[in-house]
Amino acid sequence: MSNTYELTASVRNRVGKGAARASRREGKIPAVIYGNKQAPLSIELNHKDVFMKLHAGGFLTTVATIDVNGEKIRVIPRDYALHPVTDQPMHVDFLRVSAGSTLHVQIPVQFINEEKSPGLKRGGVLNIVRHEIDATVPADAIPDHIVVDLTGLDINDSIHISAVKLPAGVTPVITERDFTVATIAAPAGLKSEEGEAAAAEAAPAAKA
Repeated sequence: MSNTYELTASVRNRVGKGAARASRREGKIPAVIYGNKQAPLSIELNHKDVFMKLHAGGFLTTVATIDVNGEKIRVIPRDYALHPVTDQPMHVDFLRVSAGSTLHVQIPVQFINEEKSPGLKRGGVLNIVRHEIDATVPADAIPDHIVVDLTGLDINDSIHISAVKLPAGVTPVITERDFTVATIAAPAGLKSEEGEAAAAEAAPAAKA
Protein backbone atom coordinates (compact mmCIF):
# COMPACT_ATOMS: atom_id res chain seq x y z
CA MET A 1 0.00 0.00 0.00
CA SER A 2 1.13 3.54 -0.76
CA ASN A 3 2.47 5.52 2.19
CA THR A 4 0.15 8.26 3.34
CA TYR A 5 1.32 11.83 3.78
CA GLU A 6 0.07 15.16 5.13
CA LEU A 7 -0.23 18.58 3.52
CA THR A 8 -1.01 21.91 5.13
CA ALA A 9 -3.55 24.20 3.48
CA SER A 10 -5.50 27.36 4.10
CA VAL A 11 -9.02 28.26 3.00
CA ARG A 12 -9.35 30.38 -0.13
CA ASN A 13 -11.68 33.25 0.59
CA ARG A 14 -11.96 34.17 -3.07
CA VAL A 15 -12.53 31.91 -6.07
CA GLY A 16 -12.31 32.41 -9.81
CA LYS A 17 -9.51 32.75 -12.35
CA GLY A 18 -8.21 36.02 -10.94
CA ALA A 19 -8.01 34.66 -7.41
CA ALA A 20 -6.33 31.47 -8.66
CA ARG A 21 -3.68 33.49 -10.51
CA ALA A 22 -3.07 35.52 -7.38
CA SER A 23 -2.55 32.32 -5.38
CA ARG A 24 -0.01 31.04 -7.89
CA ARG A 25 1.91 34.32 -7.82
CA GLU A 26 2.24 33.82 -4.06
CA GLY A 27 3.67 30.32 -4.51
CA LYS A 28 0.39 28.56 -3.77
CA ILE A 29 -1.62 25.97 -5.68
CA PRO A 30 -5.41 26.42 -5.71
CA ALA A 31 -7.34 23.24 -4.94
CA VAL A 32 -10.80 21.96 -4.08
CA ILE A 33 -11.92 19.26 -1.63
CA TYR A 34 -15.29 17.73 -2.49
CA GLY A 35 -17.43 14.66 -1.88
CA ASN A 36 -18.82 12.77 1.13
CA LYS A 37 -22.09 14.76 0.81
CA GLN A 38 -20.39 17.96 1.96
CA ALA A 39 -20.06 21.32 0.25
CA PRO A 40 -16.88 21.81 -1.83
CA LEU A 41 -14.07 23.48 0.10
CA SER A 42 -11.72 25.82 -1.80
CA ILE A 43 -8.17 25.73 -0.44
CA GLU A 44 -4.63 26.62 -1.42
CA LEU A 45 -1.50 24.54 -0.87
CA ASN A 46 2.22 25.19 -0.91
CA HIS A 47 3.47 24.86 -4.49
CA LYS A 48 6.71 23.06 -3.52
CA ASP A 49 4.85 20.47 -1.42
CA VAL A 50 2.42 19.65 -4.24
CA PHE A 51 5.20 19.54 -6.86
CA MET A 52 7.26 17.08 -4.81
CA LYS A 53 4.31 14.77 -4.08
CA LEU A 54 3.15 14.89 -7.68
CA HIS A 55 6.55 13.77 -8.98
CA ALA A 56 7.21 11.21 -6.24
CA GLY A 57 4.87 8.70 -7.93
CA GLY A 58 1.55 7.23 -6.86
CA PHE A 59 -0.06 10.64 -6.47
CA LEU A 60 -3.52 9.53 -7.64
CA THR A 61 -3.47 6.30 -5.63
CA THR A 62 -2.33 7.59 -2.24
CA VAL A 63 -4.67 8.68 0.53
CA ALA A 64 -3.46 11.87 2.21
CA THR A 65 -4.42 14.10 5.11
CA ILE A 66 -4.85 17.81 4.53
CA ASP A 67 -4.63 20.08 7.56
CA VAL A 68 -6.96 22.99 6.76
CA ASN A 69 -6.62 25.61 9.48
CA GLY A 70 -6.33 22.85 12.10
CA GLU A 71 -9.03 20.56 10.67
CA LYS A 72 -7.56 17.31 9.34
CA ILE A 73 -9.38 15.97 6.28
CA ARG A 74 -8.58 12.58 4.70
CA VAL A 75 -8.56 12.82 0.92
CA ILE A 76 -7.30 11.25 -2.27
CA PRO A 77 -6.28 13.30 -5.32
CA ARG A 78 -8.72 12.73 -8.19
CA ASP A 79 -7.36 15.08 -10.84
CA TYR A 80 -4.81 17.79 -11.40
CA ALA A 81 -3.94 20.35 -14.05
CA LEU A 82 -0.44 21.17 -15.30
CA HIS A 83 0.78 24.25 -17.12
CA PRO A 84 0.92 23.36 -20.85
CA VAL A 85 4.45 24.74 -21.24
CA THR A 86 6.22 24.39 -17.89
CA ASP A 87 4.39 21.29 -16.56
CA GLN A 88 4.09 23.04 -13.20
CA PRO A 89 0.98 22.08 -11.16
CA MET A 90 -1.88 24.56 -11.60
CA HIS A 91 -4.80 23.03 -9.70
CA VAL A 92 -5.72 19.86 -7.78
CA ASP A 93 -9.07 18.23 -7.06
CA PHE A 94 -9.28 16.12 -3.88
CA LEU A 95 -12.03 13.69 -2.89
CA ARG A 96 -12.92 13.26 0.78
CA VAL A 97 -12.30 9.72 2.04
CA SER A 98 -14.45 8.31 4.84
CA ALA A 99 -13.64 5.28 7.00
CA GLY A 100 -14.47 1.97 5.33
CA SER A 101 -15.10 3.51 1.92
CA THR A 102 -14.07 2.05 -1.43
CA LEU A 103 -12.56 3.98 -4.31
CA HIS A 104 -12.32 3.67 -8.07
CA VAL A 105 -8.65 4.07 -9.00
CA GLN A 106 -6.25 3.20 -11.79
CA ILE A 107 -3.49 0.94 -10.46
CA PRO A 108 -0.20 0.71 -12.40
CA VAL A 109 0.86 -2.72 -13.68
CA GLN A 110 4.36 -4.01 -12.92
CA PHE A 111 5.78 -6.91 -14.97
CA ILE A 112 8.31 -9.24 -13.35
CA ASN A 113 10.46 -12.25 -14.32
CA GLU A 114 11.04 -11.23 -17.95
CA GLU A 115 14.20 -13.34 -17.86
CA LYS A 116 12.04 -16.42 -17.12
CA SER A 117 9.86 -16.00 -20.21
CA PRO A 118 10.92 -18.38 -23.04
CA GLY A 119 9.20 -16.12 -25.55
CA LEU A 120 11.13 -13.03 -24.51
CA LYS A 121 14.38 -15.03 -24.46
CA ARG A 122 13.73 -15.96 -28.10
CA GLY A 123 13.43 -12.30 -29.02
CA GLY A 124 9.71 -11.90 -28.49
CA VAL A 125 8.30 -8.50 -27.63
CA LEU A 126 6.21 -7.69 -24.57
CA ASN A 127 3.14 -5.91 -25.91
CA ILE A 128 1.50 -4.13 -22.97
CA VAL A 129 -2.22 -3.69 -23.60
CA ARG A 130 -2.98 -2.12 -20.21
CA HIS A 131 -0.40 -0.11 -18.29
CA GLU A 132 -3.01 0.45 -15.57
CA ILE A 133 -5.99 -1.53 -14.28
CA ASP A 134 -9.24 0.24 -13.43
CA ALA A 135 -10.35 -1.23 -10.12
CA THR A 136 -12.37 -0.64 -6.97
CA VAL A 137 -10.29 -0.92 -3.81
CA PRO A 138 -10.63 -0.27 -0.06
CA ALA A 139 -9.60 3.32 0.66
CA ASP A 140 -7.24 2.11 3.39
CA ALA A 141 -5.57 -0.57 1.27
CA ILE A 142 -4.73 0.88 -2.14
CA PRO A 143 -1.85 -1.12 -3.66
CA ASP A 144 1.09 0.67 -5.26
CA HIS A 145 0.87 -1.63 -8.28
CA ILE A 146 -0.48 -4.92 -9.61
CA VAL A 147 2.18 -7.55 -10.33
CA VAL A 148 2.07 -9.62 -13.52
CA ASP A 149 4.44 -12.63 -13.60
CA LEU A 150 5.84 -13.46 -17.05
CA THR A 151 7.38 -16.79 -15.97
CA GLY A 152 6.89 -19.53 -18.60
CA LEU A 153 5.19 -17.36 -21.21
CA ASP A 154 6.08 -18.04 -24.82
CA ILE A 155 5.59 -16.23 -28.10
CA ASN A 156 1.88 -15.64 -28.92
CA ASP A 157 0.86 -16.20 -25.29
CA SER A 158 -1.55 -13.70 -23.73
CA ILE A 159 -1.98 -12.68 -20.11
CA HIS A 160 -5.61 -12.17 -19.16
CA ILE A 161 -6.83 -10.56 -15.96
CA SER A 162 -8.07 -13.93 -14.67
CA ALA A 163 -4.45 -15.14 -14.57
CA VAL A 164 -3.26 -12.15 -12.52
CA LYS A 165 -3.10 -12.49 -8.74
CA LEU A 166 -4.84 -9.36 -7.47
CA PRO A 167 -4.19 -7.89 -4.02
CA ALA A 168 -6.88 -8.44 -1.38
CA GLY A 169 -9.95 -6.31 -1.90
CA VAL A 170 -9.06 -5.27 -5.46
CA THR A 171 -11.85 -5.84 -7.99
CA PRO A 172 -11.52 -4.90 -11.68
CA VAL A 173 -14.14 -2.48 -12.90
CA ILE A 174 -14.52 -4.55 -16.08
CA THR A 175 -16.22 -7.78 -15.03
CA GLU A 176 -18.12 -8.85 -18.15
CA ARG A 177 -15.05 -10.15 -19.98
CA ASP A 178 -11.62 -11.64 -19.28
CA PHE A 179 -9.65 -8.74 -20.74
CA THR A 180 -6.07 -8.94 -21.95
CA VAL A 181 -3.33 -7.23 -19.96
CA ALA A 182 -0.37 -8.07 -22.22
CA THR A 183 0.83 -10.43 -24.95
CA ILE A 184 4.17 -11.85 -26.06
CA ALA A 185 4.44 -10.93 -29.73
CA ALA A 186 6.77 -12.59 -32.24
CA PRO A 187 9.79 -10.54 -33.33
CA ALA A 188 9.65 -9.07 -36.83
CA GLY A 189 12.24 -11.53 -38.17
CA LEU A 190 10.30 -14.55 -36.95
CA LYS A 191 7.09 -13.19 -38.44
CA SER A 192 8.82 -12.87 -41.84
CA GLU A 193 10.16 -16.42 -41.65
CA GLU A 194 6.75 -17.80 -40.72
CA GLY A 195 5.16 -15.86 -43.58
CA GLU A 196 7.68 -17.21 -46.09
CA ALA A 197 7.19 -20.75 -44.82
CA ALA A 198 3.43 -20.47 -45.12
CA ALA A 199 3.74 -19.09 -48.66
CA ALA A 200 6.09 -21.95 -49.61
CA GLU A 201 3.61 -24.54 -48.31
CA ALA A 202 0.74 -22.91 -50.14
CA ALA A 203 2.57 -22.74 -53.50
CA PRO A 204 2.59 -26.52 -54.31
CA ALA A 205 -1.03 -26.79 -53.32
CA ALA A 206 -1.93 -23.94 -55.67
CA LYS A 207 -0.07 -25.59 -58.57
CA ALA A 208 -1.79 -28.92 -57.89
